[in-house]
Amino acid sequence: MRYLVTGAAGFIGSHLVERLLLDGHDVVGVDNFLTGQTRNVLPWRDHPHFQFIEQDVTQPWRLEQPVDVIFNFACPASPIDFHSKAMEILQVCSIGVLNLLAMAKEQRAIYVQASTSECYGDPEVHPQVESYWGRVNPIGERSPYDEGKRFAEAAVMAHHRLYGLEVRIGRIFNTYGPRMRVGDGRVLPNFIEQALSNRPLTIYGEGQQTRSFCYVTDLVDGFIRLSRSKEIKPINLGNPQEMNIREVAQLIIELIGSRSTIAYQPLPADDPQLRQPDIQRARTLLGWEPHTTVPDGFQRTIDYFRTILK
Repeated sequence: MRYLVTGAAGFIGSHLVERLLLDGHDVVGVDNFLTGQTRNVLPWRDHPHFQFIEQDVTQPWRLEQPVDVIFNFACPASPIDFHSKAMEILQVCSIGVLNLLAMAKEQRAIYVQASTSECYGDPEVHPQVESYWGRVNPIGERSPYDEGKRFAEAAVMAHHRLYGLEVRIGRIFNTYGPRMRVGDGRVLPNFIEQALSNRPLTIYGEGQQTRSFCYVTDLVDGFIRLSRSKEIKPINLGNPQEMNIREVAQLIIELIGSRSTIAYQPLPADDPQLRQPDIQRARTLLGWEPHTTVPDGFQRTIDYFRTILK
């Protein structure tokens, strides 16, 4: 099959490209390097089944050859981007999504949207199930990303209802692994970078807020299974093992053997207090659940950052 992957130079997108190539498919990767990294696509530069296009998906463009499936992973996703790249996030989640949906409609391709657990906001339902509509501040500091992704889901479902477009929506919970950006503001890169240099690990609030960490190759497997399913409604893709942030910090210090201590800072506005996916639908409809243990995945990520920071 022939796949289009937007955000191909990004963290998750590059792992998806790798998996599809390993499975023997043709892949067209698209990225404008707003947050993507050249090093993430260099390994496949000369691969006979890979084509890379530097392109902003919010701008008009056409593919030379049709594709069977479009995976849309184009969007800055780190908290530090929510302010500085607010307009780019809003545009890629609206204009970019509409452009790609129009392309999928024209080519009769399956469209797969990378959505997010942020659609649930700071939830009142725990763990989060797909039927929960969420509690999101529409004008808060995180709103460009939260509401952008919610708009994207609405646009995807409108295209399905109006035009019969084959669509899939995967809601991503905290995902980690090699190829995350250095200094990208997310909790694991922050902790790992600080611990490797024996600096204090920065915890916001008291560290009791929870997250559920899924290793990137497990997530990619979930998206591939989703693309091959017939399920049009959103499906949670994440690790149901819940940890509070203080536990994460302590585990990182232990795995690295760091001399770091903990430094507490005020909690950012609208920071979700609870994150845990209910993945029963993924188990039932996709036969999917994550298999990488947190200590093993954290260690692989630490090893990657050791190499990069050198």
